[in-house]
Amino acid sequence: MAEIPQGKTGSGSTMPVVRKIELNDVRAAFSAGIRDFLRAPLFGLFFGGFYALGGLLAVAFAVRLDMHYMIYPLAIGFPLVGPFVAVGLYEVSRCLQEGRTLTWAGVLTTVWRQKGRELSIMAFVTLFIMWMWMYQVRLLVALFLGFRSFSTFEGFINIVLGTGDGLRFLAAGHIVGAALYTVLFSVTIVSIPLLLDREVDFVTAIITSVKSVGSNPMVMLGWGLFVLLLTILALAPAFLGLAVVLPVLGHATWHLYQKVVEPVKK
Repeated sequence: MAEIPQGKTGSGSTMPVVRKIELNDVRAAFSAGIRDFLRAPLFGLFFGGFYALGGLLAVAFAVRLDMHYMIYPLAIGFPLVGPFVAVGLYEVSRCLQEGRTLTWAGVLTTVWRQKGRELSIMAFVTLFIMWMWMYQVRLLVALFLGFRSFSTFEGFINIVLGTGDGLRFLAAGHIVGAALYTVLFSVTIVSIPLLLDREVDFVTAIITSVKSVGSNPMVMLGWGLFVLLLTILALAPAFLGLAVVLPVLGHATWHLYQKVVEPVKK
């Protein structure tokens, strides 16, 4: 791994140093994520289960409001908030790495304390992009499908897959969704673990995150695609797969962050 020299932040402090990484670093991070999950499975299942439950409630809310056309976008878009939900998992990995005793009080207290730090601002960034995703879905429905009625989810799927307008809607939605996912991945993949780990402002964290992707485009975007595909597969069994997939990916992201960002010299 080679270091990429960085400049100074506006406040005069040194920007985090971004390294060049290779595919083997990503494999090692993923293996470390699996290992951390197996070492502390209850913590992983707790945060992963909370995430899966949130997805189920979001879909149930859409059904309750007879917004059946939002079920698929919600299921696909809900993982966008995953990086923020994984904060507790980053703390678990940090404790394991430092040899500290894992306690529920310690992990949950660390998560709770983030509400008064820069990390809380990243929650709004994540939710804003999620809101943009949901808004563009409604806009594309109006543009491509007009005033068609979707009384059931099956009816919506039949129109989307069985008509020319539906297929164009599906193509446009996935293109826009891919763009939003790439943006969110680029601004959060390093920034959220960095903000948990160090006292930096959220702008510095976002810049560092984007630089990490820009400096390692093939490796980082390949990881992002792997994360997306694995997450979509985990949605199949009624979101239940997320209870395992999220913690493994969360732990792996912590280790990937440590590989791509140079530690603070003491």
